[in-house]
Amino acid sequence: MMIDMANLNLGMILSDYVIPYGTKILLCVALLIVGWLVIKVVVNGIDRLFNSSNLDPTIRSVAVSSIAAILKVMLLLAVVSTLGVETTSFVAVFGALSLAAGMAFQGSLGNLAGGLLILFFRPFKIGDFIKAQGESGFVKEIQLFVTVLETPDKETIYLPNGALSAGKITNVTEQGNLRLHIPVGIDYSADIRTARKVLLEVMQNNDKVLLNPAPQVAVTNLGDSSVDLDLRPWCNPGDAPAVQVQILEAAKEALDKANIGIPYPHQVVYMSNQN
Repeated sequence: MMIDMANLNLGMILSDYVIPYGTKILLCVALLIVGWLVIKVVVNGIDRLFNSSNLDPTIRSVAVSSIAAILKVMLLLAVVSTLGVETTSFVAVFGALSLAAGMAFQGSLGNLAGGLLILFFRPFKIGDFIKAQGESGFVKEIQLFVTVLETPDKETIYLPNGALSAGKITNVTEQGNLRLHIPVGIDYSADIRTARKVLLEVMQNNDKVLLNPAPQVAVTNLGDSSVDLDLRPWCNPGDAPAVQVQILEAAKEALDKANIGIPYPHQVVYMSNQN
């Protein structure tokens, strides 16, 4: 009799709980696996579509990751609904958690908003050389929360997008090329025309210096010890560090060869002999 009751209770448990919930769990696992594979295929297809349409790499990356996140959230809701949980309650709890997280991470939300503003207004793009927040470098990556710069010395700088979007941004290379300013001083006794000719030849003979626009040499100041000249070669942004070093070295050698002195700071003291 007791064995019959135990078998009956076991049968009721199997029929009322194990079989229905076991079926739901298996269905949820199958839905999760299939859904995850479908999302992967869809996201890869969208990425290829954006790539073939020559969409900006930054916008493409953000758009693809956002679509993937939305699809995964939808899949999670579908799995929860299959388990029998009311999705309205789930969404309400999720909304409350999102609000709490938002209050805890206000700075991050500000950076997110700044990243969206940068992506929308496009003050710079990947590859541009910018100056902002006391830093300068080539834009390597634009993420939702930070913008990554790479300096000519190969240092990596992470700028928060919130402060970046709210501050001053100087896009040095937006017009395509970069003009350098290389100061050189010559003796007061030197002929400026000869010095200008020598220095122009130095810049024109450098294969990294662009000939259009043409390089220039301008007098910028009559200093205490020298006539200050400004060498203004144009070049590609990526060549700027090398051009700066090469022009300075070549200018010194060319001025020495032309017997044009480069003075060092000095003072002349006049003394009077009073009896």
